[in-house]
Amino acid sequence: MPVEDDGEGLAVPGATPAGRGALRRLLQRYSVSAKHLGEPGPSDEELWQVAMAALRAPDHEKRIPWRFVVARGEGLARLADLFVDYGRRHGKEGRDLDFEREKAMQAPVVIAVIARIDPHDEIVPPHEQWMAVGGALANAVNALHFMGYGAKVVAGARARDPAIVAAHCREGEELVGWITAGSMAGPPKARGEIDAGAVLEKF
Repeated sequence: MPVEDDGEGLAVPGATPAGRGALRRLLQRYSVSAKHLGEPGPSDEELWQVAMAALRAPDHEKRIPWRFVVARGEGLARLADLFVDYGRRHGKEGRDLDFEREKAMQAPVVIAVIARIDPHDEIVPPHEQWMAVGGALANAVNALHFMGYGAKVVAGARARDPAIVAAHCREGEELVGWITAGSMAGPPKARGEIDAGAVLEKF
């Protein structure tokens, strides 16, 4: 059962006003598709802060088993070429290839999330390294939300394509997917609430 709130919709009587505001913003987070994103995207200075937020994620022994690669402008054009090549190799042509190009360039900023998992780490097993990657990704998306941008994590078959992976990754790395980010073109659609009781239990 939820705890009785403090009259402002949040059951956090000990929180500071700033903390309460941050929690309220976090509880309003949602994914925004790239087709609803436009300029301006996050600046270099804002992306630096996004990376700093990602570095605050839980990370056993501070392995930092991830890095971000930012595409904008010419970088998006290069990504679009990779997507078009992917489509061509999978039998697409004409308008379908245009769709591949558009898919890569819908958002003004695309952040590739790269993982480097060490299977031989004697202290931090792979599953804990993957947890750190996921935590960094979540912190990055939340930071973009706090800055007022829309963002979404996308992956799928393109993130597993050898040519696209090779364009992003060094030896021993994996392409997790991309974070698309930009200014929201309009107000978000209402999102249904999920009962926290479905995932919160007592031991």
